[in-house]
Amino acid sequence: MKTEVYSWRLSPVLKTQLEEAARAERKSLAELLEKIAEDWLAHSRGRNGTEDERQQQLRSAALKFVGTIQGNDLGRAENARSELRSRIARRHGR
Repeated sequence: MKTEVYSWRLSPVLKTQLEEAARAERKSLAELLEKIAEDWLAHSRGRNGTEDERQQQLRSAALKFVGTIQGNDLGRAENARSELRSRIARRHGR
């Protein structure tokens, strides 16, 4: 059962085109607009995929950059805090 109402302003040309399309499909304008909205939502969801698919896409994109930072200090991450503090101390004379 439909209980919600939505309205918006559109150009006379677009309104005429929608009315003509509804007549051509032998539907009411409301039925046509509901079908258009449902189709668009389905297409939009299909384009973005499920949440798991989106997460996998993000992981794949991120993995392109894993291991691309090069350097000779294998303990860089473990020593980052002490290295940063010593740089700050040198810069500010502490």
